[in-house]
Amino acid sequence: MLLQRLFSNFANGWAGRGLLIQRVLTAAILTHCVVSRLTEASWFAAFPELIAAGLGILILFGLWTPVVGTLISLTEVWILFSRSTGSWIPLIPAALGVTLAMIGPGAWSLDARLFGRRHIEAPQL
Repeated sequence: MLLQRLFSNFANGWAGRGLLIQRVLTAAILTHCVVSRLTEASWFAAFPELIAAGLGILILFGLWTPVVGTLISLTEVWILFSRSTGSWIPLIPAALGVTLAMIGPGAWSLDARLFGRRHIEAPQL
């Protein structure tokens, strides 16, 4: 499987909990950004944030983490350069997306359930 080749293991224990917290934090930031943008502007103006929020749902559950983390980063860079406000805030979720793409989803994710290593028990003879 491709995801097994990307990561040597799906971290469990404290590292797995840390990755879960990072995924939850990233999804919360992306959701907050879309809600605050929708209160200020129309649906059309908030289109990049809506895309990022949809990707945030996938990252929350840990599904296709390397691809979704990369797409989050690209979307946030798009938001950074498309706005004339001069705010560098989109770099924070972009950095979180890159780190999740590099590190992986952790043991408590759908990626681990779908693509993680399996233990096969040999029957006793």
